Amino acid sequence: MADNKNTLSKSDRLKVCLRSQFLQASWNYERMQNGGYAFLMIPAIKKLYKEKTEQIAALKRHMEFFNTHPYVAAPIIGVNLALEQERANGAPVDDAAIQGVKVGMMGPLAGIGDPVFWFTLRPILGAMCASIAMDGNMLGPILFFLLWNVIRLGFLWYTQEFGYKVGGRITENMSGKLLENITRGASILGMFVLGALVQRWVSIKFAPVVSSIQLSKGAYIEWDQLPAGGEGIKMAFQQVASGMSLEPIKVTTLQNNLDALIPGLTPLLLTLLCMWLLKKGVSPIIIIIALFAVGIVGHLIGLL
Repeated sequence: MADNKNTLSKSDRLKVCLRSQFLQASWNYERMQNGGYAFLMIPAIKKLYKEKTEQIAALKRHMEFFNTHPYVAAPIIGVNLALEQERANGAPVDDAAIQGVKVGMMGPLAGIGDPVFWFTLRPILGAMCASIAMDGNMLGPILFFLLWNVIRLGFLWYTQEFGYKVGGRITENMSGKLLENITRGASILGMFVLGALVQRWVSIKFAPVVSSIQLSKGAYIEWDQLPAGGEGIKMAFQQVASGMSLEPIKVTTLQNNLDALIPGLTPLLLTLLCMWLLKKGVSPIIIIIALFAVGIVGHLIGLL
């Protein structure tokens, strides 16, 4: 890349990285993060393309659909910077190649961002800093703010730089297997993480009662027989630990039977149904509205 006439300097790439903080500022339901993506590419486009018509065409390229986790977008941005740089210097990189990188990487990487940042890193930092704050030390929230942003900004910059450096090799090996292997590996990892989190993210509970059985004495806690105060609470905990029921009637719902059969079966089936509908070309908005309608009607009739 050193021989290229139009080269993005570190200062140019830093401007792009800083603008990536606003990736979701113009989020919309049609193309989602496309406005923010086009906005962050402006410094690079202005540097690489001198003609107004070329700049307009480049902006239009990046107004296509884009949506991923805002942090893991950084390596995709870096690869696109490298591709735009190669194109500006005469390399045979067309619009389809640039958009293909975005589409091929945004989905798999999105499945990595939430578990790593929202469900792992932030809870760990939050718990650590909250323990400091609970002692009355105001350093707790300040430390959380500093640590979170240092990690976040450092990750954005270094992964964008990684994508930028790898981007040149992707253009050189576009006819080979490099890009295919990268996207396939990210897809496998992303789908594995998403599959493991289906039961956590999707919740379905069927309310119909299958059976209601009166328990015999000794099988449940007799609350009116417990002593008052702390001694009664202690005894209740001991009885629960020994396997006694909280209520004299054991109620078994349809959901209990399904969970006994295969835990998480219904969330998995619903997820697969939504994936099948999306594959058939059904609009995501229609699926969302349908899920709302089914949930409301199911609750009103006592099914959910």
